[in-house]
This record gives sequence, structure tokens and C-alpha cells, in this order.
Amino acid sequence: MPPPAGRAKGPDVSSAIMRIEEIFHSIQGEGTRRGRPCTFVRLTGCPLRCVWCDTAYAFGGGEETTLDAIVERVDAFGTKLVCVTGGEPLAQETVHDLMRRLADSGYEVTLETSGALDATTVDERVVRILDLKAPGSGEAHRVHEPTFDGLRATDEIKFVLADRGDYEWAREQIARRGLVGRVAALLMSPVWATLEPARLAAWILEDRLPVVLQLQEHKILWPGVEKGV
Repeated sequence: MPPPAGRAKGPDVSSAIMRIEEIFHSIQGEGTRRGRPCTFVRLTGCPLRCVWCDTAYAFGGGEETTLDAIVERVDAFGTKLVCVTGGEPLAQETVHDLMRRLADSGYEVTLETSGALDATTVDERVVRILDLKAPGSGEAHRVHEPTFDGLRATDEIKFVLADRGDYEWAREQIARRGLVGRVAALLMSPVWATLEPARLAAWILEDRLPVVLQLQEHKILWPGVEKGV
């Protein structure tokens, strides 16, 4: 009998090396799990260069760390929600081994990804939070269509919006791709210090859009702090 989907056993990769920017314990500030204590594993590296990126420090550097060491550090925080993020975590192939290991250990695992790289083989136990890049990011052309063709009911799709043009684009994407009802949540977030949240809220209310407005609560709690939050 074949193993259940997402649980295939491969070779031992416990000593595999990954490049990690930081591992920390904080409050999840985005998505449907916002407000919950969460352990974040931030991987180094990203092939995109969004003009408003707030984690450019993760583009390079980082620390080479084994899979065993990463899981040990996650275990030490004692929090069952884990967010794998970046940078762009899918730029490192061994991230799949990490996510499987965490899911096997009973963690509730989420993946924050740009939507530009192939996420079709992500373990089905992992909640994929997929970013559809709006024109204001400068990277709207970077989308892995097979990932969005094969959306899962547990997925969340995020739109980070800089202005009214981005909002209109996102509204069109929701309609054209038939996203309402296909995923667990549609998230709209204003670019920090660029688009007034109240203005975005007014547009959403005016159009009766079935989306979730998110405000990056970690930035409200710890203003001016970049790392470790």
C-alpha cells in the first residue's frame, strides 16, 4: 500500500544543511492565525526584489544549520504553530524535508511563499500562504501558474497593495481566477507606511469583497523592530 499523500519516506536527511536567517518566537501578525504565539523559521535567500520588501536583510548571509539543529531549536520554544518563511523559503530544496519533519512531529505548519516558485509538491499537511504579487511590487510577472491552478482548500492567498491600482488589479485577479470559495482565505494587506489601512478598508467595504484585511500586527506591537518579531 502506498504511503498517505504528503508522508512519503525518503533517505535520512537529518544532517542536511540549510541556510537560516533567524529562528524566533513571536506573535503571528498576519493571516488567519494572527494573534497566536508562533515559532518562525526564516530561511535566507530570495530570487525576487519587491520594491517594498521589508525583509531585505534575508537576501544573503544567514547561518548554515542542520535539519536536526533547526528542529531542536523549534522544539525548545514549546509552541505548536510554526511558520516557515523567508526570503523565499522554496528557493532551498531542503525546505520540503524540514516541513515534512515538522509535520511528522505534530506541529501545525504554515509556509509563507511568494507564489513565484513551484509549491505544487509542498506536503499536503502544510498550509500554503501564497502571495500574488501586485504591479506595485515590480514582480507581478513572477507567478508559478501551476501552483495557482492546483489550489487547495487550506490555502490562503495574500495581496500586498501599494495603491488603488494594485487594489483594482487584485479585485480583477479574484474574479478572473474564481478565487472566492476555492481557498480558506483571501487576504489584503496595505504596504506599510504607503497605503492608509482605512482607505483600503473603505474600498473593500464599498465593493463588498469577501476578503480579510490584515495589518501586520507585529509591526504595531513592536514598531521599528525588524528582526525577531
